[in-house]
Amino acid sequence: MHSRSTAELEYNNYLCPNFLMQSLAEQISQKLALYFKEAHQVELTQFEFQATRKEFKGDLTLVVFSLLREIKAKPEELAAQLGAYLKEELNWISDFNVVKGFLNLTILDTYYIDALEAIANTPNYGHLTSDSGSVYLVEYSSPNTNKPLHLGHIRNNLLGYSIAQILEASGKKTQKTQIINDRGIHICKSMLAWEKFGKGETPDSSGLKGDKLVGNYYVRFDQEYKKEVEILVSQGITEEEAKSKAPLFVEAQALLRAWEAGEPKVVALWEKMNAWVYKGFDKTYADLGVSFDSYYYESNTYLLGKALVEEGLQKALFYKKEDGSVWVDLTEEGLDEKLLLRADGTAVYITQDLGTALQRYKDNPRMIGMVYTVGNEQDYHFKVLFLILKKLGFSWAESLYHLSYGMVDLPEGKMKSREGTVVDADDLMDEMTATAASLAQDLGKLEGLSDDEKKKLYQTIGLGALKYFILKVDPKKRILFDPKTSVDFAGNTGPFIQYTFARIQSILSSKSITNAQAIDTIEEKEKEIIKHLLLYPETIQQAAHQYSPALVANYIYDLVKLFNSFYQNISILGDKDEARVAFRLRLCNEVAQVIQRACKLLGIEVPNRM
Repeated sequence: MHSRSTAELEYNNYLCPNFLMQSLAEQISQKLALYFKEAHQVELTQFEFQATRKEFKGDLTLVVFSLLREIKAKPEELAAQLGAYLKEELNWISDFNVVKGFLNLTILDTYYIDALEAIANTPNYGHLTSDSGSVYLVEYSSPNTNKPLHLGHIRNNLLGYSIAQILEASGKKTQKTQIINDRGIHICKSMLAWEKFGKGETPDSSGLKGDKLVGNYYVRFDQEYKKEVEILVSQGITEEEAKSKAPLFVEAQALLRAWEAGEPKVVALWEKMNAWVYKGFDKTYADLGVSFDSYYYESNTYLLGKALVEEGLQKALFYKKEDGSVWVDLTEEGLDEKLLLRADGTAVYITQDLGTALQRYKDNPRMIGMVYTVGNEQDYHFKVLFLILKKLGFSWAESLYHLSYGMVDLPEGKMKSREGTVVDADDLMDEMTATAASLAQDLGKLEGLSDDEKKKLYQTIGLGALKYFILKVDPKKRILFDPKTSVDFAGNTGPFIQYTFARIQSILSSKSITNAQAIDTIEEKEKEIIKHLLLYPETIQQAAHQYSPALVANYIYDLVKLFNSFYQNISILGDKDEARVAFRLRLCNEVAQVIQRACKLLGIEVPNRM
């Protein structure tokens, strides 16, 4: 019988990323380095490993071809020599075979048995904690206070929140933050339209969420503005001139100047309408399951940005044109000239971004990195922003990163806020819940649940479907979102993963996990699951390094597929050997734990029953 206490000592390094591929490879590499030094007087430290291909017997494969640069030998002969040596030196290698220049190594089942026990005995397996005072900031959402959140914001929020969770799990202290774009001409457009056409309408009087009410007036401004432009064009003015001379646009510009001058009536209206919007945003964030640790407001940071622009002028980093506007020339860096302040002295987006970046560093002097979660239409903007900060002499600008992501399209085409053709975030979440309810009711199996429990379950399934559909795609890729496809209980979907978790809970509820006598052998499908569990810590590290929740999402899907194949082919509770039943229950439990932890990184809840 295998000695478990010895194994626990032998595999004490199970916390190292990728237990199977790295820990095994490291131990084998150490032996190989010793072999080549003693047998061939050659210093070798780097060896290439890969998972053994399914058509061959083995668990881990050493690629021998790369060693032939140092050792003059036939690849098959060298592979055979190394296989015999490793089998003799490492007692957990049970066998080997050679296929051309590939050495396939078979690992004892007891290695994987001990690995599962190590996983089970590791609190919050795969997740690290940081005791460092250094912090990573992750910015996401960053809405304008002139419209409600829409489908594009959903991808932004889900990506940013998930990246923050993944960075935290990888061992980095994080702070979730956002910049609220609460000033500017677009805000003034909504304010002006409400003044002219609102007749005192409020969220309470209309029954609308505040962000939706304000968004309606942003659309109304655009509708009335277009009418004015058409009239001016019909009078013989060019369209470009008409756009700048339309009375509504001129009034909106005047309103912006009045706001920047601090006129009390304008500021009071701005505060009132923004308060409506913030209350609406808070509900959307709560329903979506995202949160923030700090908030920054453009109205507070744009002046700091303007001060930085003045500093750049004094240092001759920027220049002023005849009309009084301030620019930076980045042509030597392969970019172009960028406006920093308008001729009338009002700020532009990059002005406040400069101020916000500096304010965040002042608030977090131990900041060692910051991730801006912003769509890829702003790629150029962030190149300019980071370059300007470097020109201003801020060394921390080197640690700024733009998490650029693709847009979300619908079968109907691209969304446009001004024309009111966006998919409202609240409406979409409601639709997802309704679709999940319809499918769940068709499947049945919900007897005994109260109406409130059913409602909560439908929300969990609907939001899980939405989040998984969006996060399983590489951030850089564009998404064509189809709500009905995402809520499917089969395939690469959130509900399929949630259903598998619920299935495991049903298994675990039928019999207690016991500390039965250890076993020496396991089935291949059990081994495949353990191998995949051992990849979880490294998956988190890779996802953090690449800023890609898709790596975690697709890891979960692969794990779920392996489990369902195991479930369909191997009896978990029906085996006569109690030790095997106990082992399989332990395996089920650890799969469920990893599914739950990994889903949490994506902001997805997993229900105990479906």
